[in-house]
Amino acid sequence: MTAENPTGPLGGHLDDDDYPAYTMGRAAEMLGTTPGFLRAIGEARLITPLRSEGGHRRYSRYQLRIAARARELVDQGTPVEAACRIVILEDQLEEAQRLNAEYRRAAESPAPSTAV
Repeated sequence: MTAENPTGPLGGHLDDDDYPAYTMGRAAEMLGTTPGFLRAIGEARLITPLRSEGGHRRYSRYQLRIAARARELVDQGTPVEAACRIVILEDQLEEAQRLNAEYRRAAESPAPSTAV
C-alpha cells in the first residue's frame, strides 16, 4: 500500500475532512449529544449528511465540527434553529473576510510589467 495508490476500507480517505466516515450513532457519541440533535440540525439545514447505500446518515469530520459549534450554542441556551442560523452566518462572515483579504493582497501587489 502506497500513498499514491491507497487501499483498504477507507480507500485513502483517512485525512479527508469531507469523507462521510461516521454513522449517526458514532457522531452523536463523539459530540456527546443524541441522534435527535443531529436530526434537528439537519432539518434546520445546518448540515446535510450523506446517505449510505442503505439510507443511513453518514457524517464527515467537517460536519462534526459544525455540529459541535451548534451544540456549544445550544448548551448556552440558544434554541436549535437560532444556533444553526448563527453558525451559518459565522461561516459566511469568515468566508467574506477571507475573500476581502485576498482582494486586498491582490490590489496591494505591484502589477507585473510587460516587456515589449
